[in-house]
Amino acid sequence: MRVIVNGASGRMGGAVIAGLEAAGDTYIAVDAFGGKGLKSIFECREPADVVIDFSSPDALSGLLQFSKERNIPIVLATTGYSEEQLKEIEAAAENTAIFKSANMSLGINVLKRLVQAAAKMLGNGFDCEIIETHHNKKKDAPSGTALLLYDALNEAYESPRSLVTGRQGADCTRQKKEIGIHALRGGTVPGIHEVGFYGTNEVITLSHSAQSREIFAQGAIRAAMFMKGKAPGLYDMEDLLAELQR
Repeated sequence: MRVIVNGASGRMGGAVIAGLEAAGDTYIAVDAFGGKGLKSIFECREPADVVIDFSSPDALSGLLQFSKERNIPIVLATTGYSEEQLKEIEAAAENTAIFKSANMSLGINVLKRLVQAAAKMLGNGFDCEIIETHHNKKKDAPSGTALLLYDALNEAYESPRSLVTGRQGADCTRQKKEIGIHALRGGTVPGIHEVGFYGTNEVITLSHSAQSREIFAQGAIRAAMFMKGKAPGLYDMEDLLAELQR
């Protein structure tokens, strides 16, 4: 497999390159910020099977244009996209094969299924809160994964619950139809996500702890293998998990 790695000099780009090298795959490194490889993805003239992007939301429009022009599937592993950019991705998927996930870890996507099952069984009798912890260099909050879990919970509940990001003030009494997300930042934590269900005299907690960035890199590489030769459309971890279960 030949992969274009966009954002090659970043922590995640480096982890992807290490994973590709270990597997014997070849890659083309691209980094617009003065790091390793080409400075623009449009400088790449060599054939490739897929693009893996771990760069910045600012790079999105160029990546989608490149992918469409070259007919190369793309794995979007970057987080922090705006609502307008998410619509741009959906529109581009009509002509381009795009894999997008807020979290490339298979474990997180198993957690997603577990919290949905718990929400359906527990219903309105339990309050639900999400706590996410990341390293002190992470820019966006709440994390894309926390929002992924929030959306998954709302799919499970009979009626939607509003999002509250943190609480502050003299009167922060919790409303019944809400889900709180709380962001912690510090040190070098790759990522911890906890979903708590708080009932009367009992608490149920489901969590996932990433021990290394390598799990996200390996997930992106697995997604790239899945996307090789795919027809235009928007794919995600649910599609990948479905294929793994066959």
